[in-house]
Amino acid sequence: MNVDSQEITALVGREVYSNNGVFVGEVEDVRLDLGAEQVTGLALADLNTELFQGNIERGKGVMIPYRWVRAVGDVVLINDIIERLKGPEEAEEPLA
Repeated sequence: MNVDSQEITALVGREVYSNNGVFVGEVEDVRLDLGAEQVTGLALADLNTELFQGNIERGKGVMIPYRWVRAVGDVVLINDIIERLKGPEEAEEPLA
């Protein structure tokens, strides 16, 4: 099997941000397709409560498809699609 287990375990604990710099969560686990020998998803925990409020129960996690990942380094960058969970009325907060 040529899936590098060190690279996979190195993902666990990394913070995940959108392309726009919004904190999404932290990698808790990875989903693997053993037949294809590839990572297919990232299980995130310690989620950004503002981002997921009303969509995910507090204390729960989410699974992000690995195809959303754009870069892996000190942090994991994903497409900004996750920010679309906010409705248009919540996208911009008025200044006080």
